[in-house]
Amino acid sequence: MNQDQSVIEVTHMVHKYGRTEAVNDLSLRVGRGKCYGFFGRNGAGKTTTIKCLLNLLRPAAGSVRVFGLDPARDEVGVKSRLAYVPDYVAFYPWMTVRNVLDYLASFRPRWNRRTESELLGQFRLDPTQKARALSRGQKTQLALTAAICAEPELLVLDEPTSGLDPIVRREFIQTVIGAYQEADPGNRTVFVSTHLISEFEGLIDEFTIIEGGRAALTLGADEARARYKRIRARFASEAPAVDFPQAKQVRREGRELELTVNGHSEEILERLRALAPEELTTEALTLEEIFVAALK
Repeated sequence: MNQDQSVIEVTHMVHKYGRTEAVNDLSLRVGRGKCYGFFGRNGAGKTTTIKCLLNLLRPAAGSVRVFGLDPARDEVGVKSRLAYVPDYVAFYPWMTVRNVLDYLASFRPRWNRRTESELLGQFRLDPTQKARALSRGQKTQLALTAAICAEPELLVLDEPTSGLDPIVRREFIQTVIGAYQEADPGNRTVFVSTHLISEFEGLIDEFTIIEGGRAALTLGADEARARYKRIRARFASEAPAVDFPQAKQVRREGRELELTVNGHSEEILERLRALAPEELTTEALTLEEIFVAALK
């Protein structure tokens, strides 16, 4: 694969459940070595899209390519190079943690036993414990361990941390996923669908927000922060009732005026300066705040 080739490319994809269009004319491209966020409300079409990438569902129209391959025609070629952690995981209940890992390792050309040992210790997973005795969070930890140890080129995560407690969740996101990519910079790709956008803030390079099966916004994370800003102005007396049609949201409260903008920040700042505020500040929105602003 060329360095600049897409790892995932979805083009005008449609998928229907009966007459209901779960995904409608969706297009996105994930470059190699990126951490790509896939954000949307419940029912927006995120999991359906991921299942189409994995050939668990077939698109009604459009095309899907992973590593330049059609998952429906070259399923083994695609799946041998990726690891997938769904939002709900299950294992053979009679297997121990050790059995599960050995079983999954048997399908893989590579398996990092050192990483396995480190993650078992970090997650405090007992190798002798039966899968049926694991909590939902522990099953998620085991699935994440297996996904990382396989050292895939692509890590596909669908709400990967929903069963984890806040401490383990943050540690996993900041250390494990970061370390997975840093072990082979520019070559390991993460595609993550999550509601916990704020906890992935420092890792996301680019994202797509999906709404009603369609892409509502696709941007690089840095570009998004440059465009979406919060501007605050404080005045000596009550904030003036001036219209700002270019702002996405305007809030007046006493002497304070707060605007959420998507671009046009310099023009709006110039107008505000002409109103002689006592204080004028601007800050970039977080990715979670951009998600909320984009869907309002």
